[in-house]
Amino acid sequence: MSHQDGDAGGALTRKAVLEALRGVHDPELHKDLVSLGMIKDLAVEDGRVRLDIQLTTPACPLRELIHRDVETALGKLDGFRAVEITFSANVAGRKPAEGDLAPGVRNIIAVASGKGGVGKSTVALNVAIALGQSGARVGLLDADIYGPNIPTMMGLSERPLIAGPEGAEKMIPLEKYGLKVISMGVLIPDDQPVVWRGPMLNTALRQFFADVEWGELDYLIVDLPPGTGDVQISLVQLVPVTGCVIVTTPQTVSLQDARKGLAMFELTHTPVLGIIENMSYFICDGCGKRHDIFDTGGGKAIAAQLGLPFLGAIPLGVSVRAGGDCGVPITIADPQSEASREFAQIARTLAARVSVRNLEGEYAALASPQGQL
Repeated sequence: MSHQDGDAGGALTRKAVLEALRGVHDPELHKDLVSLGMIKDLAVEDGRVRLDIQLTTPACPLRELIHRDVETALGKLDGFRAVEITFSANVAGRKPAEGDLAPGVRNIIAVASGKGGVGKSTVALNVAIALGQSGARVGLLDADIYGPNIPTMMGLSERPLIAGPEGAEKMIPLEKYGLKVISMGVLIPDDQPVVWRGPMLNTALRQFFADVEWGELDYLIVDLPPGTGDVQISLVQLVPVTGCVIVTTPQTVSLQDARKGLAMFELTHTPVLGIIENMSYFICDGCGKRHDIFDTGGGKAIAAQLGLPFLGAIPLGVSVRAGGDCGVPITIADPQSEASREFAQIARTLAARVSVRNLEGEYAALASPQGQL
């Protein structure tokens, strides 16, 4: 039997398979796979089913559950013998508008903190790498104009190239660890300070979008400077931001500043995709005992209080710090470490949150490039 919608003698049909798959729901999107358009290349022959399930992100955290649910649903059909399932991904994202500064970027995700010293850049970098390791096309924009740390943390020393037709040249991002990267730190000498006022920061950020050849990206992670200043405000005015992630540490003072950062994004109508607690705990190498050096659980508690997703807790560890200092992030240096596994889980959860946000179609509520506070 080939791809027919009906056959005599109780043979398995394509129509029956599709009807069964309408009972299988994406656990994050809460809609069935058929209605979501996720069933591709369906073939039915002699009771054997082949299909591709096109996920909304290659970092889908629940593909094994989807696989199992499809097998269970098809196993109830008369004439069913076996199923072969493959997975692909087509990341959902915004539709570029006229004058869009980054038309090839599907999702712009800001990583912010209310204060410095919480490891925000470390989190932004390793989450970006983890997204790339899942198969997504990822860029990293170091928007901390005054204190760009990403080049050091990635071991970048070269300068980006300028290419393109005369009069329309663009900067080509550096590429390393599967990421496209741009930073003020690769454009100026290491010992040269950036002494700029607000309007100049806005211009620099605009150029990082409009004058950089980002190409097609599923996710562009923007590492913001700490606080709630000009760069944060400029970002949400220049480009439609899918959402932001707040990084905090467990202690009270950091949580207080995290609340201020959250309030700023609420004022700019920017969705908060979740909270990450960094330096959450420390596991002693010698005795294996857990120590809550900066307290623990504060990030999860504040997320619960505010009704926001808690994306995960990153342990404090020498290897995480050392990876950033030597230019080889922990997710590259030791992908099986506890911290790397947590970064991978956070990346999967974050990608799922982005998929849900896109499905809900909330881009209309985001600040447009012409928006004002």
